[in-house]
Amino acid sequence: MPKSFSLFTKEDTTLFLSGKHYRLYEKLGSRKVKFNGNEGIYFAVWAPNAKSVAVVGEFNQWKRSKHKLKKKKDGSGIWETFISGLDLGIIYKYSIQTQGGEILEKIDPFAFSYEIPPKTASVVTSTWYRWKDKKWMNKRKKLNSLASPISIYEVHLGSWRRDPAEPDRWLTFVEIADKLIEHVKKLGFTHVEFMPVMEHPYPPSWGYQITGFFAPTARYGTPQELMYLIQELHNNNIGVILDWVPSHFPNDAHGLYEYDGTHLYEHPDKRKGFHPDWKSSIFNYEKNEVRSFLISNAMFWLERYHVDGLRVDAVTSMLYLSYSRNEGEWIPNQYGGPENLDAISFLRELNETIYLNFPDVQMIAEESSSWPKVSHPTSEDGLGFGMKWMMGWMNDTLDYFKIDPFYRNHHYHKLTFSIMYAFTENFILPLSHDEVVHGKSPMLYKMPGDEKQKHANLRALYLYMFTHPGAKLLFMGDEYGETSEWNYDHSLNWHLLEFEAHKKLMDFVAKLNRLYTSEPALYKFQFDYRGFEWIEVEDESNSIFIYQRKSGKKKDALIIVLNLIPVEKKDYRVAFPSHGIWKCILNSDSAEFWGNGSKIKDIKTQQQKYKRHDFSAKMNIPGLSGLIFKLEKSLPIRKKSKNPKNAE
Repeated sequence: MPKSFSLFTKEDTTLFLSGKHYRLYEKLGSRKVKFNGNEGIYFAVWAPNAKSVAVVGEFNQWKRSKHKLKKKKDGSGIWETFISGLDLGIIYKYSIQTQGGEILEKIDPFAFSYEIPPKTASVVTSTWYRWKDKKWMNKRKKLNSLASPISIYEVHLGSWRRDPAEPDRWLTFVEIADKLIEHVKKLGFTHVEFMPVMEHPYPPSWGYQITGFFAPTARYGTPQELMYLIQELHNNNIGVILDWVPSHFPNDAHGLYEYDGTHLYEHPDKRKGFHPDWKSSIFNYEKNEVRSFLISNAMFWLERYHVDGLRVDAVTSMLYLSYSRNEGEWIPNQYGGPENLDAISFLRELNETIYLNFPDVQMIAEESSSWPKVSHPTSEDGLGFGMKWMMGWMNDTLDYFKIDPFYRNHHYHKLTFSIMYAFTENFILPLSHDEVVHGKSPMLYKMPGDEKQKHANLRALYLYMFTHPGAKLLFMGDEYGETSEWNYDHSLNWHLLEFEAHKKLMDFVAKLNRLYTSEPALYKFQFDYRGFEWIEVEDESNSIFIYQRKSGKKKDALIIVLNLIPVEKKDYRVAFPSHGIWKCILNSDSAEFWGNGSKIKDIKTQQQKYKRHDFSAKMNIPGLSGLIFKLEKSLPIRKKSKNPKNAE
């Protein structure tokens, strides 16, 4: 029998040092094991430059002299020990002596749980769970694919809802499960996206300043309670996407920063290792062991928590050495350019590894620059993501809708421009948390006009969003017209649903989701030019936009008509792709949705050419409205006369 216990083999060392160990969470950290007939806890930590390492906790009165770790002699920089008699649930830290003699008390970077902040100790925890979501996992490949509708509800768990009797207390993962599932199902979203659930010390960071990359925050409960929430979402046919942050980490003394007295995880040169916007540290993508840490972390959430996708935060800041830096504050790459070649290489390796192991998940980039081929395979010189946020669409759309309708004619092409590049990437249209904070105002109050017009504008915007090519993302509260900016420390204002306007707005969003998920024309070619055609794209003076969504089948075609000024357009001629009776399947101006109550009759087309189509009809288009038409009945086409009229 060996004299000491180790989980870290020679093969592990080789993979780790070469940056190819993608399941470090099976080796490093703390876990319950049995050795020489004794049960206890095995501890292993990477601290290659430490002079000595000890594990301390209540079990040894926090004395570093009692349980020192032994450094492996294989060059891995791993320190380890086995302590018999210990069990799950103990709290601990690593006491690290630097080469200069300083004593640091650090968390375990691979701990699966921590104390509830502001306490910072690690907790020996198991991630074992008896999963009961086999049906979802078996069909996830289809429901999570780019050929299926993807409509995402973005949630910050700490502020989505709280108990009115205890408004200062976070609801747990279990407490929130039933309420969240009921709401998401009612609205018809296919996925939820959780803003970071990993452990973080500072709530105002919204979770984006992570210290415990392998642990859900104890604010909301245990690993198993998060697994329960994910499982129940799956069992209600709702996918789960997690925000993931491989771009930076905070400089808290107990965290990853200068972990063993040296710049172990962060780049040592501040021009590469310090983020000027967030005052945080940037991972060193040049270091093999750090790449293994990050890719292992992504693998961990997908494997242990059955997560269906990762939305990778702040990708743009990773791609550019010059990001948020003035001239002279950044180092050009070896070719003299601003591209961070090591980060690019890391992202490609990350996506290749994830899709090799989990081909039915989605890797999503929050990327705001014009970097090409973000969502293209690495074999095509892409970054390898599955999808990318369409930030340009979001900016142009919100800019347009903020404008007084009577001046929108001067800004008409803010809404048409997105189609110029809509099919260069697999885009998600995001109306995210970033748009309703820091003085930007809630979605409803971005809209001009009185209350009635604000609601009409917002319904038109949502209809435009849900009929525009691409997947969809809507932040919590947007669905009912939240009237306050989002505050991470307060519940949403659910009492607004007592008012007709807000309740009916939510009904409208539910209707949009039902159409999006049931009409193939809205999702089959949502990332393909074959799914879209402009019909009216030149009527600046009337601020009218008309387009067709297509699935490849004539019977599925939808015609979308937008009138974005508060003036009804009477007898407006609209071109149609086929002859028949077209039914209005959604009218944003309907009284059902707190509109003005306009009624849109079925449209019978005429064999009159218009706008490159053989058929057209006149209709009345309500002001500040969106209409969706679908062919209800085809009509026979009469033979052409010798002198056909042409209304071009």
